[in-house]
Amino acid sequence: MHRRLIVPGGLAASLLLAIPASAADSSPGAPGIGDPYYPASGNGGYDTSHYDLRLKYQPATDLLEGTATILATATQNLSRFNLDFGLDVSEVRVNNKKAQFKKEGDQELVITPTALEKGKPLSVVVRYAGKPSELNIGGYTAWHRTPDGGVAAQEPDSAVWWFPSNDHPLDKATYDISVLVPDGTQAISNGVLQSQSSRLGWTRYNWRSNKPQASYLATLAVGKFDITTDKTADGLPILNAYSKDLGDNAGAARASVERTGEVAEWLTEVFGPYPFNALGGYVPNVTSGYALETQTRPFYSPRQFANGANVSVVVHELAHQWYGDSVSVDGWKDIWVNEGFARYSQWLWSEKEGEGTAQELADWVYAQHPADDAFWTVKPGDPGPDKQFDIAIYDRGALTLQALRGEVGDKDFFAILKGWPTDHAYGNAKVGDFVKYAEKVSGKPLADLFDTWLYQPSKPGAPAAAGARIAKADGKHAQPKSWKKIAATNTIHEHDHH
Repeated sequence: MHRRLIVPGGLAASLLLAIPASAADSSPGAPGIGDPYYPASGNGGYDTSHYDLRLKYQPATDLLEGTATILATATQNLSRFNLDFGLDVSEVRVNNKKAQFKKEGDQELVITPTALEKGKPLSVVVRYAGKPSELNIGGYTAWHRTPDGGVAAQEPDSAVWWFPSNDHPLDKATYDISVLVPDGTQAISNGVLQSQSSRLGWTRYNWRSNKPQASYLATLAVGKFDITTDKTADGLPILNAYSKDLGDNAGAARASVERTGEVAEWLTEVFGPYPFNALGGYVPNVTSGYALETQTRPFYSPRQFANGANVSVVVHELAHQWYGDSVSVDGWKDIWVNEGFARYSQWLWSEKEGEGTAQELADWVYAQHPADDAFWTVKPGDPGPDKQFDIAIYDRGALTLQALRGEVGDKDFFAILKGWPTDHAYGNAKVGDFVKYAEKVSGKPLADLFDTWLYQPSKPGAPAAAGARIAKADGKHAQPKSWKKIAATNTIHEHDHH
């Protein structure tokens, strides 16, 4: 005798919902997020929301041991997924269950869990260890070894050397970074220092970044630092750190970075409310020459201050907190939305300091590059990976903004500069998004202007209004007083592998 099992409709639906994603309707997450400049960067199939990194670092040996807990949501039914990471992994757990894993290539950690359902939260725990300075990917390491420790700060990627991640600005998350180091050594990272404690010869530092942060903007510096603390007028904590062995550059570094609060206060007038929970900067004893806008706490190479104090580089990196950190690139081809604005902020600082107006700086830059200069063949709106940090992204990028200022007038121009970071706060944006925003605020058609300045591989003619003087720029303009300081920061874009 056969019995039919009759299940009430509502219960039947709930039973169906309870069935987990099967292997049959699951598929692997993509090994890249889809950025044509860096096909291996990032991954598909999930979105991260939080990283909890619990690290131990021994400066004497460069040994880094870590447990990373990553909170994410599956964006498809997943049979497997990748993280970007280069160090040796000993164990992976997904939703508290051990998962199979293997390394592919230089930076792909391929994880095969029990099938994961689209829309469901997942936690990934990765245990790992290694010496970041010995990890070579593409001919370089993003980890700086210092006499008393190590530093992670590099663009477009550095996370691969010290924690597993979805390593692309499109997938931002909040961070808790807890670092155990020998007593007498400090660990500097992003955001606010929540607490520190010592036990049995080791000190633990607990840092928190409570706003979305791209993986390349996460930083770690371990060493012996002199630390200064302060607060802004609005009560935000300022923490600056200087290696104790900066030598002759020590005074100039402090004289520059200690003005962080003043610069941020001024930038707030230009770009609107500061978007994060902390401010600061750090200068470790590294041999590199660049600086980087690591979120809330920019990294500065000592060489930035070889010729004395240079507040202009502090202006550049702090401007990125709005343009690049809060509003991040959608893809790396959108780098102008970061760098053109950070460079233009240096021009505005010069204007404020009475050391040359933005117009005078634009005249000067325009005059330095004749029509047959390769400078004009670089397209800031889509430069290609080999030219992503070319000087044209900075200087031609800033010229574009001066042309826009002349076209729409100061009132609309500064409304655009201030409104954009609010309109796209904590998100990602394309160059085209900025063009549309500028058109919306100004009420003017601007596509041709941006096409001329950002996409045409030739020297533009004079832009409207403000460009009347640029048109006559044949080297007859006097060099603005601020130019040497601004030009001295050109090495900020000379990242080691570009």
